[in-house]
Amino acid sequence: MSRGPLAGVRVLEFAGLAPAPFAAMVLADLGAEVVRVDRPGTRADTTDLLARGRGLITVDLKDEDSRDRVAGLVDCADVLIEGFRPGVMERLGLGPDECLRRNPRLVYGRMTGWGQTGPLAPTAGHDINYIALSGALHPIGPAQQPPVPPLNLVGDFGGGGLLLAVGCLAALLERAGSGRGQVVDAAMVDGAGLLTTHLHMLMAQGAWTGERGGNLLDGGAPFYRVYRTADGRFLSVGAIEPQFYAQLLAGLGLSDEELPDQMDRERWPELAAALGECIVGRTRDEWEQVFAGTDACVSPVLTPQEAAVHHHQAKREGFTTVAGVTQPTPAPRFDRTPPPQPRAVTTAPAELLIQWGLSARDAEYLTQGAQGL
Repeated sequence: MSRGPLAGVRVLEFAGLAPAPFAAMVLADLGAEVVRVDRPGTRADTTDLLARGRGLITVDLKDEDSRDRVAGLVDCADVLIEGFRPGVMERLGLGPDECLRRNPRLVYGRMTGWGQTGPLAPTAGHDINYIALSGALHPIGPAQQPPVPPLNLVGDFGGGGLLLAVGCLAALLERAGSGRGQVVDAAMVDGAGLLTTHLHMLMAQGAWTGERGGNLLDGGAPFYRVYRTADGRFLSVGAIEPQFYAQLLAGLGLSDEELPDQMDRERWPELAAALGECIVGRTRDEWEQVFAGTDACVSPVLTPQEAAVHHHQAKREGFTTVAGVTQPTPAPRFDRTPPPQPRAVTTAPAELLIQWGLSARDAEYLTQGAQGL
């Protein structure tokens, strides 16, 4: 049975918040063996989905003996992931210079909001701050209203954790040729900015006005927005191309000749009103049936709970249940080396650390604190 495309890769994670654990989760999902170092008193919590696939040890890194033993794990690791503010790992004696001196093949992944350098590097922030400064937040939201935070998907996860995972994988690939590790500096302000590349392209082409809620992809276009249905739920419409737009109108029972031209921006409010008046006449699920099997690009807006049991997700096994908790399955998919079923975070056994290369004495020392939790 396949253990995933990253089988044999060892990752040492220093526990942090959201983006760094997500990067480690992605690597664990793909088959990497991840040992997570967390603070004393931390329990293996099966509802902590970002920690799935890990073996947990609890260590006081301010204690020199404990820190020296953790450094022994650095010697055995392929990847190290940390998400502290710049300088924290250096003060612990576990910075990249020290770790790469011990293990020249180590890929040292660093996850921060502002990056390791720059005037804001030492200051605090959250997802909303990073995406604000990157230009990713401003375009999101209705016209004449403040921007709307898109949860913490753009900064923490898309521009943060995924960026770090990609960086670590690229460094591993480069190491296969050079034999040398390196530092990966993943900053959420950089990643969120990277995600706006298409937006900058549209601006350069004159296809983006700069006004929120008045453009093709920000809800301004009547054929690319969300509408309320008769039952108070919502329907997403994304019929941009003419052939898809024609199927949208056919499903709605509307005539193109009686409506404003699809691309007449001046009359978009009029067109949106006509589409909305029609869509509110039926329930969300009724519309899903009307458009089933068509190319009208119409989909129901599902809650996370509904998404987990939708027939398309069920057919693809897009969600799974681990330790009684429903959660997304690993992605992407591999035909020859599929990732294993994810498992909940557990206390790392001493045998695992011995397999990494620690002595039995050091392995018992590092695991004894977590075993009593």
